[in-house]
Amino acid sequence: MKKGFTLIELLVVIAIIALLSTLAVVALGSAREKARDAKRLSDIKQVQTALELYYTDKSDYPAGTSLVLGGSSAGCLGGDGFAGSGCTATEYMGQVPANPTPNGADYTYTKGTATYSITFSLEGTSGGLTSGTHTASPSGVK
Repeated sequence: MKKGFTLIELLVVIAIIALLSTLAVVALGSAREKARDAKRLSDIKQVQTALELYYTDKSDYPAGTSLVLGGSSAGCLGGDGFAGSGCTATEYMGQVPANPTPNGADYTYTKGTATYSITFSLEGTSGGLTSGTHTASPSGVK
């Protein structure tokens, strides 16, 4: 009698491995989405902290309308407000974070009268926030 596997047995094993691989890839994609959303929320909290430190020293928030945070016009936050790079004087945030890719929109900063708003988006539900566009301001994240 010959020892070995039959063709049917090999096909069943290959099908099981393919199914498990597919499930692993789907789970990994979901984990990556959650990680990007967690980073987005962390980034926004860090920027809010830097803005509050700036406000404590200057009694106002830095100027800016629809600035893309982490971009060429808002790469760092120093004593003179947002700058592309090489902040001067007091440095509140050496490198302003940009939105992790892929997916999501840029972090956008707009100064109001004695307030600010940072617009950002989430891919899924994270930190009690649903997917979609949200706004951070001195009063919190909505």
